[in-house]
Amino acid sequence: MKSFGFLSFGHYGPQMGRPGFDGGVALREAVEIGVGADEIGVNGAFFRVHHFAKQAASPMPLLSAIAARTSHIEVGTGVIDMRYENPLYLAEEAAALDLLSEGRVALGVSRGSPEPALRGWEAFGYTGSEDPRGADIARDKFDLFMKAIRGEKVVDADPTQFGAGARLAIEPQSPGLDSRIWWGAGSRDTAEWAAEQGVNLMSSTLVTEATGQPLAELQSEQMDLYRKRWSEKWGTTGRAPRVSVSRSIFPIVTAQDAQIFGRQGGSSDGIGQIDGFTSTFGKTYAAEPDVLIEQLKADSAVQDADNVLLTIPSQAGVDLNLHILQSFAEHVAPALGWQPNTAGVQDGYPLSR
Repeated sequence: MKSFGFLSFGHYGPQMGRPGFDGGVALREAVEIGVGADEIGVNGAFFRVHHFAKQAASPMPLLSAIAARTSHIEVGTGVIDMRYENPLYLAEEAAALDLLSEGRVALGVSRGSPEPALRGWEAFGYTGSEDPRGADIARDKFDLFMKAIRGEKVVDADPTQFGAGARLAIEPQSPGLDSRIWWGAGSRDTAEWAAEQGVNLMSSTLVTEATGQPLAELQSEQMDLYRKRWSEKWGTTGRAPRVSVSRSIFPIVTAQDAQIFGRQGGSSDGIGQIDGFTSTFGKTYAAEPDVLIEQLKADSAVQDADNVLLTIPSQAGVDLNLHILQSFAEHVAPALGWQPNTAGVQDGYPLSR
C-alpha cells in the first residue's frame, strides 16, 4: 500500500440524526475533512456521486473547493456515473481543475450504481440506451471522454474559419490527466475491459460475484486479470497502472473508538443482491492498531493494491472523521508501506515485480 485516501458517500438529511444537517452543511464539512486530511498526509479525498438522493451529486464544485485550500492531496471521485454526464463538458471541467490543482485530479468513473430514479439519466436528457441499466451509453460516453482528455480532435471545425475538413479538440488540455482516470470495476470482465482502455482500476467494498470466496480473493483475481490484460495490451514498460481497493477500517485507539466501532470488528463478508446481481460485500475492520496491521496484511487485495480508500462515516462530522484518518496514518499505515502525500502522487506497482 503506497498510498491511502478516504471515500465519502456524502449522506445528509434528518435521517442522519443531526438537526439541520442539510446539503450545505455536508458539503462544507466535506471541504474541512479534505483540508484536514491534506495536513495529516492522506493521499486522496474521494467522493461518491449519486443523483436524486440526499448524497453528494455534482462533484466538481466540491473537488475545486478542496483543491483550492490544499497543497498535496489528490481530489477525486469513486465514482462518477457516466450515464448522467456530458462527456465533453466533463472533459473540459476535469482538465481545468487539473490545471488549477497542478495535476491532483483523480477521477473514478463507471456505469454507476443503482439510482433511486427509474432510468434517471433520461431525465438529464440522455436517451437511446437499449440496456435497462444504461451500460451501453455509459461506455460510449466514456470512450468520447477519454478521447477528449487525450487531445483527440472530436468535433468538426467551422470551415469558414479553419477550412474544409478541419477538426477541433476540447480546451483546455491537461497533459497526463488520462493517467489519473480510474474505472470502477465490479467483476472480472470489467477489470479486463478497464485494462484495455488504458485506465486505472478501482474496486469497491463489493464485487458483483458470489463464488463462496472471500471478497479479498475475488478482488485479487480481478487485479491479476487486469494486470495480465494490461501487459498484453500495453506491455510491461512505460506507465505502471494504479489499482485501488476500498475498505471500512476503524483503528481503536481510545475508549470512545471502542464504544463507537468496537462491535463492528467481528463482522465478516456478506452475500446480497445489488442491481440484480448476487454480490459479495466486504467486512468491517475495527480493532487495535497491532491487530489491524496483521488483519490487513492478511487481506490479499489490500496487499496487491497500491492505493487503499477508507470509507468514512462523513455524516458523523469533521472531528471524528479526521480522528479516524489520523489514527490510521499514525498507527497503521506506516506498517503497510504508506508514503505520505508530501512524497507526491504515487505510481502503480511495476507489472514485472
